[in-house]
Amino acid sequence: MEMERINENTIRVVIGNDDLSKRGITVLDLLGNHKQIEGFFYSILEEVDVDHQFQDNDAVTFQVLPNRNGLELFISKNVDEDSATDTNVTDASVDGQHPDQVSDQLKAHLLEKDSQKDFFSNFKSATGNTNDIEDYLDDDGQPTTTRVVRLPTFEDMISLARVLHLENAASNLYRYKNAYYLELIFFVNESSRESIKDELAVAYEYGDSTKVAPDVLAEHGQLIMEHSALELTRYHFLSD
Repeated sequence: MEMERINENTIRVVIGNDDLSKRGITVLDLLGNHKQIEGFFYSILEEVDVDHQFQDNDAVTFQVLPNRNGLELFISKNVDEDSATDTNVTDASVDGQHPDQVSDQLKAHLLEKDSQKDFFSNFKSATGNTNDIEDYLDDDGQPTTTRVVRLPTFEDMISLARVLHLENAASNLYRYKNAYYLELIFFVNESSRESIKDELAVAYEYGDSTKVAPDVLAEHGQLIMEHSALELTRYHFLSD
C-alpha cells in the first residue's frame, strides 16, 4: 500500500490486489457491500492519518477508483472557505453534497499525475446511459422481458462481458449462494425477438439458465452492479 499527500486536504492511497486480499476484501465487495465499504475506508484512514488531521474532521469523504491492479482511494476533508489561508493551494476535496463525484481539481491532478487522460471520459461513456435505463425501467408503459443467467465464477462474468454488448437492455449482477447471477432485462419495443434470442445464446455459452427468480435475487442476493453490469465489468476489468 502506498500513500501520497496531495495537499493539506487530500490523501491518495494506492492499494494493490495483494493488499486487498490480506484484508479479506475484493473490488467486487467495494462495489456492492456498502457497510463493508465504510468499514474498509475508515480502517485505511486510521492507518494513513497518523496525525489525526482527517479522523477528527466531521466532513471526511472518500472517492474510490477501481482498476485491474486494485484501487486508488482519495480521502478528503472538507474545510470552510473562511478558514482557507492560501488561495494558491489546489482544492482537491470532494463536494460534500455530491460525495460520489471527485472535484475538477482532483480530476486534473489525477490526469496529470498518472497520464490517465481518458479515465473520466471513459467512465462516463461506460455508465452514462444509466439514467436513461432507469427512466425506461420506471415506465410501466414500456414492456420488458427478463432472463437470469447463473455464472459459477466472476471470471465467467468477465468473459461474458467481453463478448456480449447489449444496446437495448439493462443488466444487474447479483451474488447469491456462492454463485453470480446476471439479470438481463430486454426492452421489447427496442429489440427484435431474434436479437434477444441471439444475445441469450451468447450468454448461455458462459452460464446456465436458472429457475432463480429476479425477485428472489432482489430480496436475498447481494446486488453488486446495477443497470449496466456488463458495461461496468468491461470498464473495471477489461479496459486497457
